[in-house]
Parts: sequence; C-alpha cells; structure tokens
Amino acid sequence: MLSSTRNLSKSTVGKIVLVLFLAVIVASFALADLANFQTGSVGGGGNTAAQGKGFTVSEQQIDDAMQQRLRVVRQNNPEATYADLAGEYDLIVKQLIEEAALAAFAERNGFRLSKALVDAEIAQLPGVQGLDGQFTAASYQNFLQSQNLTDRQLRNILSAGIYQRLLLQPAVVETRVPTEVAKPYASMQLEERTGNIATIAAEPIAQSISVTDEEVAQFYRTNGARYTVPEQRVLRIARIGRERVQNVVATPAEIEAAMNEEGGEFAPRDVRVISQVVVPTQAAANEIAAAARRGSFADAVAPAGFSAADVSIGPQTRDEFTALAGEGVARAAFSNDVKAGQVIGPIQSALGYHVVRVESITRDQVSAADRRAQIAETLTERKRAGTIEDLVIDLEDALSDGASFAEAVEAVGLEILETPPLTAAGRARDGSGYTFPEDMRRVLQTAFELEQGDEPVVERLDDESGYALVMVEDVIEAAPAPLAQIRDQVRGDLIRDRALSRARDLAQMIKRRFDGGEDLAAAVAAVSKAEGVTLQPPEQITLRRIQLAGMGGDIPTPLQMLFRLAEGKSQIAAEEEEGGVFVVVAQKIVPGDASDNPQLITSLANEFRQPLTVELAQQFMNAVVAEMEVERNDAVINRARERILGN
Repeated sequence: MLSSTRNLSKSTVGKIVLVLFLAVIVASFALADLANFQTGSVGGGGNTAAQGKGFTVSEQQIDDAMQQRLRVVRQNNPEATYADLAGEYDLIVKQLIEEAALAAFAERNGFRLSKALVDAEIAQLPGVQGLDGQFTAASYQNFLQSQNLTDRQLRNILSAGIYQRLLLQPAVVETRVPTEVAKPYASMQLEERTGNIATIAAEPIAQSISVTDEEVAQFYRTNGARYTVPEQRVLRIARIGRERVQNVVATPAEIEAAMNEEGGEFAPRDVRVISQVVVPTQAAANEIAAAARRGSFADAVAPAGFSAADVSIGPQTRDEFTALAGEGVARAAFSNDVKAGQVIGPIQSALGYHVVRVESITRDQVSAADRRAQIAETLTERKRAGTIEDLVIDLEDALSDGASFAEAVEAVGLEILETPPLTAAGRARDGSGYTFPEDMRRVLQTAFELEQGDEPVVERLDDESGYALVMVEDVIEAAPAPLAQIRDQVRGDLIRDRALSRARDLAQMIKRRFDGGEDLAAAVAAVSKAEGVTLQPPEQITLRRIQLAGMGGDIPTPLQMLFRLAEGKSQIAAEEEEGGVFVVVAQKIVPGDASDNPQLITSLANEFRQPLTVELAQQFMNAVVAEMEVERNDAVINRARERILGN
C-alpha cells in the first residue's frame, strides 16, 4: 500500500540542515548531516566508540553517520564514494561524540525537551506532506523509510538540533571583536608586495614529446583508476505526472457547492479592525466590558493602565486573530452576528480574560466570477493531486498482489521509459547523447540506492508535481574504459604528465641558480640556453593583500605563494590544471598601516564575528565534553575507519 512502499524526499537530509541547526556551529558540514545520534546505552563493550556520564556512542552510530553523510555528498556529486569522505571521518566522529555529550549534559541538568516541541520540528520537515502540502502519517513513514531512520532516531536528531540552538546560541550571542584586536589584521590587509614570477608552461614542452604505443599501454595499466567508468545502471521508469491528469477538472456541482458553503474555505473573507484588552481576572474584565458598552473603549481600559495604543490590534483576518488570541476568542469576534462597534466578552482563554471591540468590518470585494474562477482552479488542482495519489495506490496494490513492473504499469495505463546505461550523474557513456529528465533527479538518486532485484520503488518528482515508479533492470560494475576507446585521451595524458615533470625539473634548476645568488631573469635565461628550451622572462607584479580578497576563491597559485614567502625568498608553485609551474620570488614587502582607515578595521572586525562565534561555541562544547568525562575508544574508532574507508 501507499503507506508502506512509497519513498518520499530522498534528498531531504540536506534540507533538514537548513531547518534545524545554527549556521555558526557548522565547521566543515552541518551537524544535522549526522544521522542516528542516540543517547542512552546503545551497544557497549567492544562496540563502544566513546562514553561519558550517562551515554555511549556505538560503532553502529559511526556507520550510520557516515552513510548519511555520503547521501548528502551525493546530492552534489552522485558518483561519490566513501573514499571521498576520508578527510571528514575524524570530524564526523568528534561531532557525534559532542552531540551525545551535549544531550546528556542537558538531561543531567534538568533541561528536558517536550514531545510537542519535537513534533513541531517534524511538521516543518520537507517531505512529510502529501501533494496537498499537509502533513500525513503516510508521508512521514515514507520519509523515515527514505532516510533509513526510525521515529526515535529522527527525534534524537531533532532533539540534538534543539539542544544546540537553546544551549549553544546563548553562549555565542552578540559576539564582538575589539577594535585593537582587528587593527593588526586590517594593517596586514594593506601590506604591499612586489614579486617576480617565472612561468614554465607545459604546453610548449609537450609539443616536443613523443610516446610509443607500448608506453601508452603501460601508462594506462598503471593509471587504471584514472580511466574507470563509474557503475552504470539500466533503469525502467513509469512516470505519473500532471500530464497524466490534464482531463481531470472540478465539476460545476463541486464549484457551486464551494461557492454556497457559508463560512467555508472559499467564503468571502472578512477583515475586521479590532481593539482588545486581556486582563487576569473576570471581575476586571466585566468592569471594562460594561464601561466599553457605555462609552469609548480607550476610556474603558484607562483605569486598568492601558492606553489606546496598547489595545489597538488593527485590521485582522480570522486566521490572523486566531493566531493572536486563540480559536474561541476569534470565533466570537468573527461571528456573522457581530456588528461594527459591538463589544464582545469577557471571553476566557489561556492568556486570561479578553474584552474585544470590533471597530469596523470590511468584506473582500471579489466578484462572483473571479471567486468562481479561483475556486475552480483550486478544486481542480486538488482533484488532480488526488487522482495522482490514487494511481500510485493502484500501482502499489498491484505490486503487492504479485504483479510485475510491466503488469502493474499496464494496469493503470502508464508508459515505460527504459534508459540506456547511466552513471549516478545521469550521463550515458554510449555516445547516444541521451539526456536524463531534469525533473526526475530524485528518482535517479533513489535508483542508485537500490540493488538489482529489489522491488520497484515509487519516488516523488523533483517539482513535487507527481511520482515515478522506478526499478533497476541491470547493473554494470565500475571498470576502466577499454583502451581502444580512449587511446588518444591516454596518450595526451601521458604527454602532459611528462611535460609537467620536465617543467618542474626546469623550475628546480632556476630556483637553485636564484638561491645561489643569481638574478631571477638571468637564471631563467641561463637555464633556457643550457637546456635548449624557450622560456619567457620573469614577470614583475605588485599588489596588496586586500586585492586577493577581491578575487574570491580564484586566487592564482603563484599569487598565493607570493604572500606566503619572506622577503628575498623563492619557492616553486605548481598549477597543474592550468598546465604550468612557477618560480616565485618575494622581492619587496611594504607593511600596511590601518591607523587612518577605521572603516577597514570595522569591516574586518565584523568579518571576524563568525569565526569567533564558531570558536566560542567549540570552547563551550569542549567544556561540556570535559564536564561529562568523555572517554574515546580509539581502537573501535580506528577499526570502524578501516572497515568503512579501507586501509
């Protein structure tokens, strides 16, 4: 049935990050990516990776966290593997331990979260709603299945996020960087450097290099991983989108019923200007109500210490006033029997006793024709969404009754799309130029999470407009592409590698001459003559450190090196993607002085707030870890590392 087999929102973990956690706590990736955090006793003995006062972190939790992290990385790089996470492993383990310690610290100090608070967080998650945008139990269960989580595990993740917001945020709020701290760094930004850069380009060298077929074959054998084609899959997909239900429309009878429903969803909306006072006792409310009925509302509330500005709510729709005063008060204030100028109350709510005066009533000035059109559009969209949901249920019922993929699809009148072999990025390597549909990227991700032989899975389309049934028809394991198909590419790579190696050798010769006291230009000329190659003279460049900031993340490698060197020193910098090797010399350094540039100092102080906030949050977390007497089991942590990432 729909509630047991539909998988929704396969890529939602990344979205949970935005809903749950403080950006300032994110060091390398969001803490929310770490799924399956659990407090309490979860495993132990040989499987306990860390423990402290009242909590443990198990080896299984590390497995689950790495799996969830890989799911997030694959949203941007569908072909990613655990090897791509090697640099994050220690951070993932560290943050798992910190989350567990923080939750245990909160519990130990009487800071307990209510179920209602966590329920509210769940209701905000993308993917727990049906096509009509409303939370449903079926959608929630499918969301849990798609993330390989139980309800308890998800609640633990959300609880960890709430603990971070409520415990860490107060510790880092309103962080300020003193001017005298920012000033030296601002002066550093004004530092000016003059450097000489000798460029040894690989391309001219490559033109003189030739290689044999045997050398190409040997290079291919040695660098097989470099030419490996990722795993490919042949998929069978049946799409259930809006195009399938274009003939479904609201009937005249349905539209007419909605038009005539008094007080219903489509009834003309009232906007009422309201004045309200809330007092703690019914006796006080009775006095105000009686006085308001005799005179002005402002005069009636004055003896209780309220001014006219205090009690004026202004224009309100029923929904707005319900959110402000509660359902009971709003129902009374928006009753059809209430007239402009009428005083209502006292009415008791959780806030106290309300006395309300409806100053004026304005009804939406929407023509019957416009309202009818709006109703027709809304009801039609809902009927189409419902029809799509019914088709999905019919599909799942057919599959549950033992129908094959083709039989189930034929039973509901859908067409089958069979793809050529595709990588996880949706690319076909057969030269056909096939393009995978953009609105089914989520379907593609789901397909690469299945195993061959698994039951077909229903997945949402990316634009939330429908679903698709997908199954894996064939799996082609990752393997190097045949040399015959890529011989020219391999030959070019071999020549380029040799050219870069030769360029590095030439750069080393130039650097040795410079370090020996020779002028850089003379060193370049001497090496060029001695080695029989044509090298360009060095280029002189002068710029300030602050100019590098304007380049964003595209700072050329030799410029980065220039601002790392001491005056008069040299170093080699390689930029292999650009096909060049550089000898960089820091010729002159002029220190900066920001004393007369307060704007720069202030700007830099503001930029420092975020890293300082992260640092303060981490120091608070370190204190929590110390308080909870955390002990790491490095044997288990290293064992898990080798098992997940390999040796």
